[in-house]
Amino acid sequence: MIITHNEENNISECLESVKWVDEVIVVDSDSSDRTDEICKTYGVNFIREAWKGFALQKNSAIEKATQDWILSLDADERITPELKKEIITVMESPDPKDGYFIARKNFFLGRWIKRCGWYPDYNLRLFQKGKGLFGIREVHEAVQLKGVAGHLQSPMEHHTYKSLEDFMKRLDRYSTLAAQEMLKERKTYGILHIIFRPLYTFISMYFLRLGFLEGYYGFILSILYAFYTFLKYIKLRELQGAEL
Repeated sequence: MIITHNEENNISECLESVKWVDEVIVVDSDSSDRTDEICKTYGVNFIREAWKGFALQKNSAIEKATQDWILSLDADERITPELKKEIITVMESPDPKDGYFIARKNFFLGRWIKRCGWYPDYNLRLFQKGKGLFGIREVHEAVQLKGVAGHLQSPMEHHTYKSLEDFMKRLDRYSTLAAQEMLKERKTYGILHIIFRPLYTFISMYFLRLGFLEGYYGFILSILYAFYTFLKYIKLRELQGAEL
C-alpha cells in the first residue's frame, strides 16, 4: 500500500520494485501530474481520496487491502531483490511474527547517508492484516502492532530529498505539522528550547552520530535538521500565541 500526491518522479521505480506482490493499493490525494496515468499502467488498485492526514490516509489504504500481509511503502522507497526474498521467506514460514521492522538506506542528494542517525533507521512496515494500524499523529506516524515484531536483515532504499529545494519545501510543511502535534501534547516550551534544542540536534547528528565522517553531506544535513528543530519550536510558540 502506497499513498501519493504528485509522485510522477518516484512512483514508477517504486512500483517496479513490487511487481511481484499480489495486490498494490495506491490511495492518491488529488494529484495533478501523471501519477494516475503511471499507476494504471501497472494495473494497481488506484483510489482517489481527499487528504485526511498521513496516518488516516495510510489506514484507509490498509482497510482496502484484501491480502493476508500488508507492506507499507512511500512512493520514494524501493524494495531490493534481497529484501524481496527475505519478505517472501518470512511470509511462507510456518510460524511468522505478527510484524517486521525493515531498515532503510536513506539517500540525501543522491548519496546514501550511513551516519547522522540515518541508518539503519528501522520502521515497522510489514505486518499481518488486522495486526497493525498507523497511530494518529500529524507527522512521523508509525505502525502500532498488536503482537510480536521481528527484524528483517535486508534494508529497503529510501530516495528522499533529491535536491535542497525539495528539502526546504518539506521542511516547512513538516515543521508546521510537528508544531501542531506538540501543541496537542499541551507541554510548555520556552525560549531555552528554541536556543538549545537546535544546537543539540546539530551536535547529536554531526558529532555524536558521526555525521562529520559524511563530509559535506553530513554537515549540510545536520545544519538543515537543526533549522527544522528551530522552526518547529518557533511555530509552536506562534500557535500558542506567545511572543517570539
